[in-house]
Amino acid sequence: MLAIYRREMGAFFTSGVAYVFLTVFYLISGIFFFNGVLCSGTTDVSPMFSSMFYVVMFLIPILTMKLLSEEKKNKTDQGLLTAPVGLWDIVLGKYFAALTLFIIAESIVFIYAIILSAFGNVVWQTLFGNYFAMLFLGAAFIAVGLFISSLTENQMASAVASMVSLFVLYLSEMLVADFENGGTFKKILFKGVTALAFYSRYMEFTGGMFSLPSIIFFISTAFLFNFFTVKVLEKRRWS
Repeated sequence: MLAIYRREMGAFFTSGVAYVFLTVFYLISGIFFFNGVLCSGTTDVSPMFSSMFYVVMFLIPILTMKLLSEEKKNKTDQGLLTAPVGLWDIVLGKYFAALTLFIIAESIVFIYAIILSAFGNVVWQTLFGNYFAMLFLGAAFIAVGLFISSLTENQMASAVASMVSLFVLYLSEMLVADFENGGTFKKILFKGVTALAFYSRYMEFTGGMFSLPSIIFFISTAFLFNFFTVKVLEKRRWS
């Protein structure tokens, strides 16, 4: 797994994906930090993290689009699949490489915190709560993107499909929001959709609420989609 991890980390930087991802992430988060925190005269970073949900939703597909689709396009996937390495090692090596880059990106918030400390007291408990909420959200989204990347050899198709999938999950939650107080069918639909809700679970943390079920949800989602990816590779190995 470590060999795959090092290979993917190197590929992120040699291909330029890392630079694009980090630049856009830092730029947009900086804008949200300036407008939502500094201009509001507060040391509470929750407004910035609330807005960053949408950024993460559209940036992570760019991070994951080439992880497996490029292997398939360049016909290097068969060499990788027949190498003396387990499928879980392949998937987790690529997964943790993407997750590492995401952690590097979101750790910019600690620089923001240092800036805020010059103006007032930073509530570190709230900051760390939001930081780990975004970390768990990113971990789940990366697993979804990696799975979709395993289904196609076109990087752009992988990115677009991942964006659409994550947006549909978000939009479905918004569309059934009014069903909570409706009839029996609407209530069942509301509960079913909200059980798979990324947005509301993430917003619990930005609102200052620690939710163990939400953490379990994000971790379970990451594991489940990595498992799906392993099954896709397993089928390809024997085809």
